[in-house]
Amino acid sequence: MSRRVVRQSKFRHVFGQPVKADQMYEDIRVSKVTWDSSFCAVNPKFVAIIVEAGGGGAFIVLPLAKTGRVDKNHPLVTGHTAPVLDIDWCPHNDNVIASASEDTTVMVWQIPDYVPVRNLTEPVVTLEGHSKRVGIIAWHPTARNVLLSAGSDNLVILWNVGTGEMLLALADMHADLIYNVGWNRNGSLLVTTCKDKRVRVIDPRKRQVVANNFEEPIALQEMDTSNGVLLPFYDADSSIVYLCGKGDSSIRYFEITDEAPYVHYLSTYSSKEPQRGMGFMPKRGLDVSKCEIARFFKLHERKCEPIVMTVPRKSDLFQDDLYPDTPGPEPALEADEWLAGKDAEPILISLRDGYVPLKNRELKVVKKNILDNRPPPGPRRSQSSSDSGLSQPALQEVLEEIRALKETVQAHEKRIADLENKLCQFTNGTE
Repeated sequence: MSRRVVRQSKFRHVFGQPVKADQMYEDIRVSKVTWDSSFCAVNPKFVAIIVEAGGGGAFIVLPLAKTGRVDKNHPLVTGHTAPVLDIDWCPHNDNVIASASEDTTVMVWQIPDYVPVRNLTEPVVTLEGHSKRVGIIAWHPTARNVLLSAGSDNLVILWNVGTGEMLLALADMHADLIYNVGWNRNGSLLVTTCKDKRVRVIDPRKRQVVANNFEEPIALQEMDTSNGVLLPFYDADSSIVYLCGKGDSSIRYFEITDEAPYVHYLSTYSSKEPQRGMGFMPKRGLDVSKCEIARFFKLHERKCEPIVMTVPRKSDLFQDDLYPDTPGPEPALEADEWLAGKDAEPILISLRDGYVPLKNRELKVVKKNILDNRPPPGPRRSQSSSDSGLSQPALQEVLEEIRALKETVQAHEKRIADLENKLCQFTNGTE
């Protein structure tokens, strides 16, 4: 009599659960545009969601703790002249987010810690280089300010957002539409999937495809799913890959190992409502006291529903085996170092005492950084003092008054942010 051997894994009993109704984000007009991105990006401070907007493209940014019904007049991030197709938070600054659009541009935004009173319309930098819509953006995992964009012009561009410069343009590598792009852990290579059914591994600095003729797969997993696109999320700390079907209502997860059969099915989280998009929280944003190993932000037609994945444990102590040191918010390289050929692994942090998000900070760069010098709102045409009809002393007086007003506004903004932080601490029961 043979006995079936059950494979041992600490993740065999990972189980998903949606949060309570009052911890969801309600009354959000999630975008209906036909595109295969996740429509949602999250970090330990904010959740950002691409939304419906008249006369252009927009996304909404909500503080993570601001759950419940969203005010219909809540400010949006608007600046694109056509629908937004993808958004991605900078891994090295929780207040910086990039957006890609059908208008062929990429925009980079600095989000304040406080909730602004009106729409954000002025990006800190606009990146122009694509000739068709831009549907994919991905920040470099270890180098400061390096951003990748891929468009329907079959072009991949690497940018230094701190200077607004195009670092590299990878042309003539894809014969058809690029479906997705991902970096490896240290950002030395990237991988693309394409409509021509080829997977390419690319060394961007050498401008070379280093692998694309894969023979037989080492593992093949049949998926019982609809014709919708699968959104993959990989957690390198646990070696778990989560597959979320867009238009599907389930999240399937598998453990990846170095030995055959390589891919091990763990379980499936199922719900009644199909998902229109999905956000995935970085590991440093999870609640280690509850043995939370993943958190998803499922988009419905009018709401965003967090789903918590946990590993049941009886002990209240920190679980070292679940939480190895994980990439933190500090970059390991400057953009010019990476471009010159240097590689570095992510700078890791411990989650033993939890993670406290950093305050809104200006980006530190070696060269002059556009992100540190936000252009003033309004017309960008320069105007001399003689055109304005003001004498030099009068102009100087006006400039001094503007400077004083700016300082007053900044002082008030800081006070508002401090008060909001205190209020959050009070409502969270920490005071």
